[in-house]
Formats: sequence, C-alpha cells, structure tokens
Amino acid sequence: MDFGVVLQADPPSAAVVSLMRRAERNGFRYGWTFDSTVLWQEPFVLYSRILEHTERLIVGPMVTNPSTRAPEVTASTFATLNEMYGNRTVCGIGRGDSAMRVAGRPPNTLARLGEAIGVIRDLAEGREAYVGDHRIKIPWIKDGKLPVWMAAYGPKALAMAGELADGFILQLADPFLTEWMIKAVRKAAVDAGRDPDEITICVAAPAYVGDDIEHARDQCRWFGGMVGNHVADLVARYGEHSGMVPDELTDYIKARESYDYAHHGRSGNPDAGFVSDTVVERFCLLGPVAAHLDKLQQLKALGVDQFALYAMHDAKESTLDAYGAEILPAFAD
Repeated sequence: MDFGVVLQADPPSAAVVSLMRRAERNGFRYGWTFDSTVLWQEPFVLYSRILEHTERLIVGPMVTNPSTRAPEVTASTFATLNEMYGNRTVCGIGRGDSAMRVAGRPPNTLARLGEAIGVIRDLAEGREAYVGDHRIKIPWIKDGKLPVWMAAYGPKALAMAGELADGFILQLADPFLTEWMIKAVRKAAVDAGRDPDEITICVAAPAYVGDDIEHARDQCRWFGGMVGNHVADLVARYGEHSGMVPDELTDYIKARESYDYAHHGRSGNPDAGFVSDTVVERFCLLGPVAAHLDKLQQLKALGVDQFALYAMHDAKESTLDAYGAEILPAFAD
C-alpha cells in the first residue's frame, strides 16, 4: 500500500513545503493539497516548489475541477511540471465543491467532468483532443504522463470513475462504505470492458495518532462536515432511503442545517456539530498506532492501493513521524 499526505495550501507556503519534505523523509510517496483558490493559496505554484525540494514525491490536487481552470490550462500546467521534474504529478479531479460554491457557482455536471478527464489526460500526454468543437494538441509535450483520478460518492459518479478514470478517490475511511463503493467502481470498469485492477483505489481521510480519543475526534470532526456537503447533494438528487446510496452514508446528515465555507476543512468548524463521535471514528483513523494498523489492514484487504492522510489538525508532525516509524514499514512490499 502507498501512502500520501493531504494538506491545505495555507500560508506561509514554506510551511507546506516543509511538511511535504517531512512526509517524503517518512516514506510517503504522494503529496496532495486542496484546490480551492479563494480559500487557500494557488496549489500549482506550490507544486513547483515542492517538487524542487523533494526527490521522489508525486504531487497533485485533491481535487481540482474542470471549471476554475479550463482543461487545456490544467493539462499544460501539469505537463510543464512534468517537463521540469520528470512525470511526478497526478491529477485528482471532481465536480468541485468549495472551489465552485465559494465563487458563487454550482458544482460541475458529471457530463462536463467526464469530458474533462479525457481532454486533460490526452493533452497532458501529448495527444490531440477536442476542446469544445475545436481539436487541439500541445506541440511541445514529449513523453508526458498524467494519471487522472476521479473523486466520487454517488452511483453515477462511481460508474464514471470506473468507466473513465485511472484512479478512484474516496474521501472517507469507513470499511463498509469503502467496500460498497469499490465494488461499484470495479463493476462499472468491467461493464466498460476495462480491467478493474488497473484502477488505483485511493482512500483519503484524517488520521490522528494519539491516546486522547476525545481530543482526536474534536480535531477531525470537520471532516464529517465536509463530506456532508457531498452527501447532501446525493440526498437532494436521490432522496432518503432510495436504495441508490447506502443509508450508512446518508443518515448521519439528518441534523445538518447550514455550512459556511469560511470554516471549510478547519478543526473546530462550528458547522460540523451534527457529526457524531461514531461518524468521526467511522470516517477517520484515530487513536494509538495499533488502531491505525488494524483499520489500514481492513482497507488494504478491500483493495485500497493508497491511504492519503489528511494532516489538518494540531498533531501534523507527530502523526507523520509515527506513520513513518511504525505504520508505513508494516505495509512495505
């Protein structure tokens, strides 16, 4: 199993670079950031600096979307980084939650997202692609490589990930829901004539190593609030108890009222009060090292290829170090 770290692009940027270097020293292979450029700094500028100051780390957004940047801009940006640092990028992409809503726009349609996946990958790897009705090619790209991983929760999005994406990003670490969603992605891949084993499965969630479970839950409760935005969209589309989405995912947002993106992804988010202790523990990895090892083994057995650790709490450094010393070695191939 591979491991990644997910950070917000908060200033000072030097601190983000430093944490990414620390992650690489601890054996992490991937360095991800949020991509919501009203709320945080521009991630692609940071990627250039991170790549310059690391040797092996693969970087990318968790996740970008096809509207805040035109697909040809996204492709060219990734290709430039790859030319500079040697194919060390991955494109995580989704419909866009905070990035779009903070700018006063709804998330992208799945149709737009599906089209963008192919366009970005083809252009970044030097092939021709249609942008609208116009066929283009970026002429200077040589030997470019850009895997595109799609974030998804709902049945239509899961099917699209299986049909089109190189990887699937699931932003929660509940084993039951992980199994359900991986099966949906793999079934869609088979139905599309693809080898499901070629789709990389990435589970991303907060991890907090420590013995004070109550404190760890409070530090990570924001995550249930963030996931709740996506779940609310699913309930609006499919209704409650529709059979299209597991009740284990949708029931927990019944007490959700409002959401202010000013607190998005922040410990102490006041809009995450509806998230119960049980949900925090289901969605995240909390507690002593042994608890992390146990849950990661469960996820690995379900087919998870990468666990991406959200380090957005008051124990970033110690958690990265604990993973490097005691957890990553247990999963070394």
